[in-house]
Order: sequence, then structure tokens, then C-alpha cells
Amino acid sequence: MNDLPDSVKKGTTTIGIVCQDGVVMASEKRATMGTLIAHKTTQKLFKIDDNIGLAVAGVVGDAQTLARYITAEVELYKLKKGVQMSIRSVSTLTSNILAGSRYYPYWVGLILAGVDNEGGHVYAIDMVGGAIPDEYVTTGSGSPFAYGVLEDQYEKDLILKEGVDLAIRALSAAMKRDSASGDGYTIATITQKDGFALQTEEEIGKRKAKLKLN
Repeated sequence: MNDLPDSVKKGTTTIGIVCQDGVVMASEKRATMGTLIAHKTTQKLFKIDDNIGLAVAGVVGDAQTLARYITAEVELYKLKKGVQMSIRSVSTLTSNILAGSRYYPYWVGLILAGVDNEGGHVYAIDMVGGAIPDEYVTTGSGSPFAYGVLEDQYEKDLILKEGVDLAIRALSAAMKRDSASGDGYTIATITQKDGFALQTEEEIGKRKAKLKLN
């Protein structure tokens, strides 16, 4: 994450992209401790609800705790109100959690994304609660390389499958140049019709081959 102090900065690349028919979220799988590759199958992309996902950069324990916390709050809201939270409301909830924890901060950078009655949304949320909506966002040590691809190739009228291809291209660029990013892809799409859906390794492999990225 770019906003973290250097002493706690963690290697990661996460991505969120708004498309015409939904949103795409993506991350790689490598977890590092300094120059050590600590894990090669790290979960950095979490399902919060059928219409919401959370991608995390930063300290793994903090990220997992936050994902559980936000999921529980969203579920409680549904039980009380009988409807899903809007993405804007979940971003505000997440922002308030982070802003209220400044004395014991969560060392994370988040991408919150999803779909609601107003369409698709992506928010970048920093460790002190700043929440900024955008059409595409990337966080982590590999984000400068991913942004280079996103800035060059993103278009407002992208459909979902094009957004998945763009996420794969951006992640591939980051993994080639950022030593803290690597070891595979986690990609999810979120739509009103199908909800939160993870792409299989086979599907990602076929897309990489079509894009000539193998």
C-alpha cells in the first residue's frame, strides 16, 4: 500500500475496476516478510456479501480481522433492514471503523467494490478512513506498474470480460517488475445477476493464453 510508512509497507498488488455490467476485483497471491517470500497462496480478496468484495494490502492479520468485522456488520444490517447495504454505505462503515481505530490502527490499504441499485462502484480506503470513489483503483507495492496499464487501457464503456482481461494485464505487469507480487491470480467479478463470482484457475489460464501472457 502506498500510504503505509516504509517500516510496515507490505508487498501486494490489488485492483478494482468499474465496468458497464459490474465490477472486477483482482489480486496476486504472494505474501512477503522483507526479502522473504513467506506464503504463496495468500488470500487478499474477500467476499463481504453477494454484491460486495474487499481487496486488501498491508498486514495480513489486520486485513483478515477487518474482513470478518465488515462482513458481520453487513450481515446484521440485512437482518435488521431486510435489504442489502449500498456500496456507499459500506464504504462509510469501513471508513468509520478505520477512523475510529487511530490509536490502534489497522495497517491496511483497502479496495471496496461492488454493485447496487445505482450501478458498479470502486472505493479506495486508506488506513485512517479516507474513502475515495473512482473508476479504477490499484494498491500495494506493485500499483505503479498496474496503474501504467490501467491508465493506458481503461475505457468507461468496458464490459465485464474486457475488465477481467485488463485486470490480468495489469497484474501481469506488476508481477514482472515488483518482486513482492506474484505466485498467481485471484480474480472476482460482481454483477447484479450473478453476484460475487471467483474466476477459476482454468478460466484465468485460458484468458492469459489468449492475451499471450503465458
